Amino acid sequence: MTDSSTQGIKTVLHPVSDLAKAKPVYAALLGVQPMADESYYVGFEAAGQHIGLVPGGGPEGMTCPVTYWQVADIEAKLAEVTAAGATVKEPSRDVGGGRLVATVTDPDGNVLGLLQDP
Repeated sequence: MTDSSTQGIKTVLHPVSDLAKAKPVYAALLGVQPMADESYYVGFEAAGQHIGLVPGGGPEGMTCPVTYWQVADIEAKLAEVTAAGATVKEPSRDVGGGRLVATVTDPDGNVLGLLQDP
């Protein structure tokens, strides 16, 4: 393995069926109001983490929360984890502002997210 440790879990996305109902629950839990509040996504910043609500699981069809591990080089980390036995679920893509995300599955099918900021 290379010295490419992660910078920790920085983002967790939660699929929700109803943003209007979910938003006040997460605001109460986190103690902050959303910093992004759109019909397709609601995002909170709390204690150095980003918590996102994705209606219907978004285009990826998430069915459970996905944690995104912050990495310095997403392509290098994808290569490293796939060499170790993970399978690419969604290859890296820009989700805006140069932020890259990708997902892999571990041998048991658990989804792990990777995130690289510009």
